[in-house]
Amino acid sequence: MTTPDVPDLRALLRAPAQVPTQVPSAVSAPVPADVPAVTAPTAPGTPAAPGMSAAPAPVPTASPEDALAALPTTAPGGFTPEQARKDVPILHRTVNGHPLVWLDNGATTQKPRQVIEALSAYYGAANSNIHRGAHTMAREATELYEAGRTAVAELLGAASPENIAFVRGTTEGINLVAQSWGRSVLQPGDEILVPVLEHHSNIVPWQLLAKETHARVVPVPLTPEGEIDQKAYADLLSARTQLVVVSQASNVLGTVPPVAEMAALAHRYDARVLVDGAQAVAHMPVDVQQLGADFYVFSGHKLFAPTGIGALYTAPGMTEAMRPWQGGGNMIESVSFERTTFAPMPHLLEAGTGHISGVVGLLAAIDWLRSFDREAVAAYENALMAYATQTMATVPGLEVIGSAAERIAVLTFTLAGHDPASVADWLDRDGIAVRAGHHCAQPALAHYGLESAARASFALYNTSDEVDQLVASLRRMRAGA
Repeated sequence: MTTPDVPDLRALLRAPAQVPTQVPSAVSAPVPADVPAVTAPTAPGTPAAPGMSAAPAPVPTASPEDALAALPTTAPGGFTPEQARKDVPILHRTVNGHPLVWLDNGATTQKPRQVIEALSAYYGAANSNIHRGAHTMAREATELYEAGRTAVAELLGAASPENIAFVRGTTEGINLVAQSWGRSVLQPGDEILVPVLEHHSNIVPWQLLAKETHARVVPVPLTPEGEIDQKAYADLLSARTQLVVVSQASNVLGTVPPVAEMAALAHRYDARVLVDGAQAVAHMPVDVQQLGADFYVFSGHKLFAPTGIGALYTAPGMTEAMRPWQGGGNMIESVSFERTTFAPMPHLLEAGTGHISGVVGLLAAIDWLRSFDREAVAAYENALMAYATQTMATVPGLEVIGSAAERIAVLTFTLAGHDPASVADWLDRDGIAVRAGHHCAQPALAHYGLESAARASFALYNTSDEVDQLVASLRRMRAGA
């Protein structure tokens, strides 16, 4: 029996920087001959909630061709979507006889081979529990786990890896803050400000906490465009405000609020700020210190990492108010029946064996993402969003929800005469994956008088050709093909 070659997992996780290559210019997909030509749409009015005037996306003034021309064919600084696509094997499969067009990145992202291979290498050569072992395997696994913590700290601009705790994802991170910080701080009559655009995971934990502590959850209204009403927000802040929660990017409207300005204003009232970064961290550079975040949470699976792993950033000044929220191993210093003492942060928040392979995958995903120029990625996605907005406006009866000035590449829409589920089903037959439903953001949809909608959400590996395929399929649906 021979000893199999053992890969150097740490070397594998540190993939070499990708070399930029010239990429062919993006080309519009031809419109099938049986689809009638359509002129620029006159978008129908969106149903409005009582007392609220709907704000449809503005009719574009530039042509789709202009937007297409604005797309960079070779992005500066070492990024092109084709480079990214080469690394993601699932994007090369077919669905229902068509090449997969994955436009459900708001739900989860697809994984590059670097992440897949890292997971395989970890379980094939390096699997061990961490922190308490005295053997080589335990030390190596611990090194990988803590390297993941350092990578997250660097990704977020945190001052130290000690500010990072691993969680299952954004939802668990928010619940952790509610149970650990919120239960030790909130008093009856205190207020938690929650914008209407928030995901359910950033609403319900605060409702549960408020019920327990007799605090109040105060909704912050939206403008007709889907932006947080900044005047209303400023008026709602008071000495009673203990916490402001806000998404750095909305999962349903794509809105990117002015988080740094909102945090600075909240701090004037000595309120704390929790930022939900689930939809932002894959699309833009993040600096939690510049944002003024007291807490920042994200999910790894929306950052090209595996499911079941995420991270919580806690600002240094917040740790004294954090209490254990789960008890068990790893989070203690000593245990007796007379007295238990606890480990320092971040281990205080990590009871039990963590998702070690998940951290290994997250480390690989961060390495992969950081091999690209993040500013170039953000610029490309903005250009792709502009092109998608222009081309989708040519589909008769299609209404995009929300028109905030600052947005990530998320287009939530309705199609006249078709319910969102049937739209998603139609697109799936063409191999195009979009999401339909309430998107765990029912208050945001209710703002527009809607209960459900379809959503196309883009990532760095999506292309203008895929946008064209989406639009062509929607036009065939409207034409009754």
